Amino acid sequence: MPEDDKNDSITAGGAIFGKLKALGVDYVFANSGTDFPPIIEGLIEATHSGVDLPVPVTVPHEMAAVSMAHGFFQISGRMQAVMLHTNVGLSNGATGAINASCDHIPMMLMSGRTPVMEKDRFGARTVPIGWGQEMFDQTALVREASKWDYELRFPEQVSELFDRGWAIANSTPKGPIYLSLPREVLCGQTPREGLDQSSIMAPVVAAPDPVSLKRAAELLAGAKTPLIISQRGAGSESAFNALAEFVQDWAIPLSHYWANQLSIAVSNPMQVGVAPEALLAQADVILVINSLAPWWPDKVTLQQNVRVIHLGPDPLFTRTPVRNFRADVTLVGETAPSIHALIETMSSCQRDESLIATRREKITALSHENREAVFKAAESGRLGPMSKEWVSLCLGRAIKGRKASVFHELGCPLLPLDLDQHLSYFQEPHSGGLGWGFPAALGAQLADRERLIFATMGDGSYMFANPTVCHQIAEAMELPVIVLVLNNEEWGAVRSSVEGLYSKGHAVKSNQVPLTSLKPSPDFTRTAEASRAYTETVTQGADLPDALDRAIRVATEEKRHVLLNIAIEPAAAH
Repeated sequence: MPEDDKNDSITAGGAIFGKLKALGVDYVFANSGTDFPPIIEGLIEATHSGVDLPVPVTVPHEMAAVSMAHGFFQISGRMQAVMLHTNVGLSNGATGAINASCDHIPMMLMSGRTPVMEKDRFGARTVPIGWGQEMFDQTALVREASKWDYELRFPEQVSELFDRGWAIANSTPKGPIYLSLPREVLCGQTPREGLDQSSIMAPVVAAPDPVSLKRAAELLAGAKTPLIISQRGAGSESAFNALAEFVQDWAIPLSHYWANQLSIAVSNPMQVGVAPEALLAQADVILVINSLAPWWPDKVTLQQNVRVIHLGPDPLFTRTPVRNFRADVTLVGETAPSIHALIETMSSCQRDESLIATRREKITALSHENREAVFKAAESGRLGPMSKEWVSLCLGRAIKGRKASVFHELGCPLLPLDLDQHLSYFQEPHSGGLGWGFPAALGAQLADRERLIFATMGDGSYMFANPTVCHQIAEAMELPVIVLVLNNEEWGAVRSSVEGLYSKGHAVKSNQVPLTSLKPSPDFTRTAEASRAYTETVTQGADLPDALDRAIRVATEEKRHVLLNIAIEPAAAH
């Protein structure tokens, strides 16, 4: 290749990083392997050439890498990139991809591909794993979790294909895209043209059509017993505040049934908790805001004349094969602007002020009664092995008034936390890929270093999170996340599921339930201490508030990450 042409080109492995930066990517969470030589060499080449690059982050396990990108987006709203190692790395990251898809998290997910050629081409196979890692269809590992996938075939495709992937990932509904990167292609040269430019393609942003908006507004305004089910938050701080005012103005109760984000403050007088079955049975109009499963079909019988409105990026959740909830009106669009649009449309609707006032009084009383019951139950769980509710109540009190976020994975339940801020609460995705909470919290801390970040999880979820990996990342990147392990020495969620399905069965009456015990419990503090974390074990409920205060002081003043190993009561004691 002539010298002038070399100066106008760059190794494809390095070009990828420059293009990602131009697309607004701050970090590439990577787990490298034998397919990475052209990526590492190209990264050094790009650095020496003065190319503006995202920060490459070495993450020693792929699930953690994908989950960090997940948590980063949840706090920042900016898509990040993940780069994994061939099929074996991709398989380790597949659970994270499933979680991201379920939560509508955009990301550029990439993995190497074993070299195509056995010889006679630079980058061809050199070691036995080049044969051992080849698959007929590597992309099949994540295809169902990807909005779009492609295998890079020529180096000069980098700029335009990454533009396309970025635009599709950020289009309504958002989600991961996947690119397979063969080693020979990454070893090739690609022109620099376009690598420093933002995408030539704009994402598709959907919005509710006016006719459907008008119909939904009329139904809600005319309802006698309306109800809102909201699982995935309001989408923005302005929509969070607007929704809070809206439900009070119209006196519409809102339930956080199986919510994994907060939609209005827990203290809002229209917030009616997480068990809406009685209100669902009475409702004549139901507004479902971005909720995958808004009620339990076997436990709820709706009125025959009920009307149901679904609002969200994908109101029918079209990638879910079976989801047959009634949908009389669908409002498709990003959640925040769709909420604003519905509120604006309702502002011109006629109001029955007497009906609204009566309903407001009734729902306020119900909300107050529910909150008092939540706090009373939480207070009762302070003695001996604590309840999850007591831990949650103490944590909520400790962070009141602070800019804080709780990443919950079978850890601290929502209601006793009494949170009142947008972005203050994230629960594990409904896909159930465990091991998400700790690394997602790390990604969130990376996105906002001034925010107080908690990862609260059960002992089983903590072990799923590859804790040695996560603690290493926390120390290496100086991420002062506070980890609360609510330790009951068992798979509490599995046991509860058995007892829920067989409510009069043998498991309910048994002290020992097969396939749920995690005894003897490891000393989790030792794992964290290996990465110089501050640790404590808390066994008495009265000691927890002071332990939380010490943890917050270490995180905020010393900038060290923290682990509290908290003994809680087993599921059988509930």
